Amino acid sequence: MKSRTGRGSRGQVTRRRIPLRKRLLVRLLSVSALIAVCSVAATAWLAVTTTTSALKEEQGQDLAADNSILAQLSGYGATHSDWSGVQRSVRDLAERTGRRIALTTPDRALVADSAPRGTPLPPRPAASVDPLRTDTYSETGAQLSGIDPRAVGPYKLPAKESAALESLATRDRQCYARYGLRTTVRRTPSGRPVLTGSDGSDPSRYGVAACGTDGLDAPTPTETRALDTLSGLARPCLRQAGLDVGGGPLFLAFDPEAEDHFGGGPLLAKVAGKDREATVRTAQSCVLSARRVQLEPYVAPAADLFLGIGDQNPSRFDMSPANKSKVVSAAGLVLAVTVAVTAAVAIRLVRPLRALTEAAQAPPERHVRVPVTTRDETGILAEAFNELTERRERLEAQRKAMVSDIAHELRSPLTNIRGWLEVMRDGVVDPDPGLLDSLHEEALVLQRIIDDLQDLAAADAGTLRLHREPLSAGELLAQVAAAHRVAADAAGVVLVAEADPAVWLDADPVRMRQVLGNLVSNALRHTPAGGTVTLRARRDGTDAVLTVADTGSGIAAEDLPQVFERFWRAEKSRSRRTGGSGLGLPIVRQLLAAHGGTAHATSESGEGAVFTLRLPATRAPGEEPAEKS
Repeated sequence: MKSRTGRGSRGQVTRRRIPLRKRLLVRLLSVSALIAVCSVAATAWLAVTTTTSALKEEQGQDLAADNSILAQLSGYGATHSDWSGVQRSVRDLAERTGRRIALTTPDRALVADSAPRGTPLPPRPAASVDPLRTDTYSETGAQLSGIDPRAVGPYKLPAKESAALESLATRDRQCYARYGLRTTVRRTPSGRPVLTGSDGSDPSRYGVAACGTDGLDAPTPTETRALDTLSGLARPCLRQAGLDVGGGPLFLAFDPEAEDHFGGGPLLAKVAGKDREATVRTAQSCVLSARRVQLEPYVAPAADLFLGIGDQNPSRFDMSPANKSKVVSAAGLVLAVTVAVTAAVAIRLVRPLRALTEAAQAPPERHVRVPVTTRDETGILAEAFNELTERRERLEAQRKAMVSDIAHELRSPLTNIRGWLEVMRDGVVDPDPGLLDSLHEEALVLQRIIDDLQDLAAADAGTLRLHREPLSAGELLAQVAAAHRVAADAAGVVLVAEADPAVWLDADPVRMRQVLGNLVSNALRHTPAGGTVTLRARRDGTDAVLTVADTGSGIAAEDLPQVFERFWRAEKSRSRRTGGSGLGLPIVRQLLAAHGGTAHATSESGEGAVFTLRLPATRAPGEEPAEKS
């Protein structure tokens, strides 16, 4: 029977199943998986965020660059009547932006191209460059729709008129300054100076009546002629819309950037009772169409703009410093987490191993135990180490006891032999046959002890020679019973041998008789008169089972684990009347182990003992092997 402490009959540790979650392999794999998941998650997050940010930044840069290209080309078209000289501007823009720039007519006739001749155009144009219909340029960088403000045409002031207006603007600025108002002079593309307040508003709103009354806002002769022409061009549209007011100028506004300024007594008085907002929108549309007709001879015709990857800068993507910092920070964080987790796991794993190392390096006489703190492989190793320490402690005690036992066993016969020899030498007694027989018996005792020790030493060293042959278990039991029949009859004990004739062994017959002889001698010694010693042989699967049972005094439960220890005897006085040398059962165990078998003892105090020998069975000579079903 196995004890409930996890040990066998000889104190060996049984193999205990470790829970899956406690195994070191599972824990290491879990830590590795956790680190991998964190790394993958961090990498994916970085890839998404930095790439998205970089692409947005790149797209913003590309859009800003494209708008700048379109704005500059629109400005060229607004100030030139054709595209004949745009090639140089296109080349300069391409070198500055790293983009390929090409201009074509609406029917794909090439106007200018920064790429070498013959390079195919992109499949679709990026935008249309038309100064009269632009939606990309304004003072802040963009506008929804309208005429490029740099297209001034007939509104361009000559130097004389521009200088006169400059003088008026300077005087008005000084006038406002006397009242503590700061103003600035902004010049429009037509050359007209415009006075604005510090917040960009019209300074006339400040309510200073003494300033700005001398006609800075009045049109010059050049602007008057252009406005008259514009009125003539817009009149048919207005008339068609029902807004005809007869002859005379319709517009007092002369700034081409302010197309919704109407002075107007004549026009607004005509529509006073109508929807003023709808009228203004209609008038604006008519004026815009008229201005396009008026400016058309002064601007370049519409052209298609093609943009592509530049020849000198094919790769324009570059991670920003902020994104690089994010990558470095996230990588450092992942590294720190990895190091921290690995260090924690390593410390937890190494701590018990260090304790084991220190215990293993301790002097043997200390017999240090290691505390078991985990239930994984390390904990099992600690338990095994403690069991090994206990076995070493027991073996050390057994070694000391064995030295004492050997000295005791050899001292008695040697003392008897020496004593009788001394008295014979002194002439006290004569060496008669009885005395010589006694000395011979003591010498035989010494010989048996030495032979037993030699057998044990050979078995321990693995040099014990066995002469195996097919051996019938029935014949073996019969021989052993016959050899001990006289001793059994003298002790008044019945000796019985029962064997299944089909049980055969592949064993050394001499050694097996020695094994069974030791067990039978031991049983006869502890069985009182009238008792029975029974030898049996049976087959159990592929094993042959031999048993020696007696009806003697039995073995106490606390003594059972020690019956196969060397020089151990239940009789502590070590009297030869109740026991032998204490080497018989250890020899039985060693000889069984040499045959590949095991020996086991069971007993209850007062009810006898049973010694069970289990060896591999073999077929009888000439027996055919059994067919597999």
